[in-house]
Amino acid sequence: MNILIRILVILGFLFFAMNLEAGEYEELKEFYEPLPKMEHPEDNPWSKEKEDLGRMLYFDPRLSGSNWISCMTCHHPGLGWGDGLPRPNGHGQNELDRHSPTIINSGYFKVQFWDGRAKSLEEQAVGPIGSHVEMRQDMKELEKELATIPGYVRLFKNVFPKAGIKEATIAKAIGTFERSVISNNAPYDKYFAGDKAAMSASALNGMKLFFGKAKCSICHNGPAFTDSGFHNIGVKQHGPLKEDLGRFNVTKDDFDKGAFKTPGLRHITRSGPYMHDGSEDTLEQVIEFYDRGGDVAENRSPFITPLKLTQQEKKDLVKFMQALEGEPIIIAFPELPPSNE
Repeated sequence: MNILIRILVILGFLFFAMNLEAGEYEELKEFYEPLPKMEHPEDNPWSKEKEDLGRMLYFDPRLSGSNWISCMTCHHPGLGWGDGLPRPNGHGQNELDRHSPTIINSGYFKVQFWDGRAKSLEEQAVGPIGSHVEMRQDMKELEKELATIPGYVRLFKNVFPKAGIKEATIAKAIGTFERSVISNNAPYDKYFAGDKAAMSASALNGMKLFFGKAKCSICHNGPAFTDSGFHNIGVKQHGPLKEDLGRFNVTKDDFDKGAFKTPGLRHITRSGPYMHDGSEDTLEQVIEFYDRGGDVAENRSPFITPLKLTQQEKKDLVKFMQALEGEPIIIAFPELPPSNE
């Protein structure tokens, strides 16, 4: 959808939702957007064999320089595809600067990482592997290491018969797997599919607030509940860095100082703590943060202002976000190819 059209729709939606009476929530259906079918890049089409290979690589700690850290370490299925920590521990167990974002629905995002520096899941997939502070693996060394594992040699030859084991094919396999991690068919979806018992009265009121008084949908909109944009919401600095400039580090535009990517909200109840630095432990704390209008005024988005929500309205918002939790995402732990056969 054209961004100008989306903005006009959101503004119209805000006016409309703020004037709804109780029991009129079905009128919101015209604004409801289910998750579309996942699209795959033209140069990386889907195949089951590629997804299976990507699953193995995702769970394999041999992708790190220490052979202790895998993609799963910071993006664990049992922890909402995050790690449950404010900020993860990288190579040498040193604390990193930013919270590990969930990879749920990341295939729908236009850019990756909190600052948007990766333009695809493939680019994102190899970023942490080669990062000096994260998995600390030289990619050429990784290619050589995987080439000594007969099982991987056979799998790469099957999936990438011409290229074999290369940085690009490692990235394509992991990216393909990550696109399979989707949260769908939440109570929110079921409600608009006709099951009016799927959402409680509190969740329905929270939905009205979300799209109205609380202004959440200004940034959290669309099928995945993200505008894929970057905003400075007034978060105090936490963690090792004295100052994290966020998106500014990519664009060098003063407007982007302290701005970070809008996370998607589907399955959000599973991936706390929250914010780019993991500074808010619970969704209740997140709502309190927005209710007071953030904590730092410098370069803060004009959308972030005190909301003056009642205690019941805050509870209702949490109930609505709980209604965005989709069906369980069940991913079987793969059997990894042995180093020696």
